[in-house]
Amino acid sequence: MKITFYGHASLGIQVNDVNILVDPFISPNPKASHIDINVLEADYILLTHAHQDHIADVEAIAKRTNAVIVSNAEIASYYQSKGFEAHPMNHGGHWDFEFGTVKYVVAVHSSSFPNGAYGGQPGGFVIEGEHKNIYIAGDTALTFDMKLIPMKTDLDLAILPIGDNFTMGIDDAIIASDFVKCDKVLGYHFDTFGYIEIDHDEAKRKFFDKGKDLMLLEIGESIVL
Repeated sequence: MKITFYGHASLGIQVNDVNILVDPFISPNPKASHIDINVLEADYILLTHAHQDHIADVEAIAKRTNAVIVSNAEIASYYQSKGFEAHPMNHGGHWDFEFGTVKYVVAVHSSSFPNGAYGGQPGGFVIEGEHKNIYIAGDTALTFDMKLIPMKTDLDLAILPIGDNFTMGIDDAIIASDFVKCDKVLGYHFDTFGYIEIDHDEAKRKFFDKGKDLMLLEIGESIVL
C-alpha cells in the first residue's frame, strides 16, 4: 500500500493496481501548485465530508477518470444527481470493494457544501487492503468513538488531523493514537492557512516523547506500508 500526501487533507492511496483519492483539495491550494490534477489517477474518490477544502477537485477528477465517489448517503446522492457514479455509506457500515474493505466511522465536525446545502454527517474511513490497515480520521475532534476501532481492526497507520482550531491539535492527536492503539501516525490538515499552522519540530518532539512516530510528509511525497 502506497500513500501519497497531496497537501491539506488530500491523499492518494494505491492498493495493488487500484488508485484511490481522498478529499481532493489540490488545485485551489497554493502550496500544492506543483501537483497537476489532470494526471492523477483515480478509480475511487473517498470523501469524509462536504466542505470546500475537501471536495474542490472532485468533479474535475471524477469526470476525467470515471472514478466512483464513496461517501455518506447525502454526499453520494449530491454527486449522483450530477451524473457521477457514487457509492453511499453511513456510520458503522462497511463494504467490500475490489481493493479491500472500507468502513465509515464517526467524526465530530460539521459538513455542508459550499452553496450551503446539507452535507450529511462527517466521517472517517478504516481501510483494510493488501494486508495493511489504515485509519483516515477526516476532520474531527478527539472522540471516545475512536476506541471502538482497535476492537475490530489492528491498525498499521493512523492518519490524523493535527492543525488544531478546526480539528483536534497535536496533544489531542497523541491521545487519539492511544485510543486507536497505533503509534505510527501520519499528520495532515495542517499548514494550509494561518489558522492551522504548526511547529513541525515541536509536534514531532511531542509524539517522540510519548514513544510515537509522527510523519509529516512534503506535498507530493509518499510512504509505502
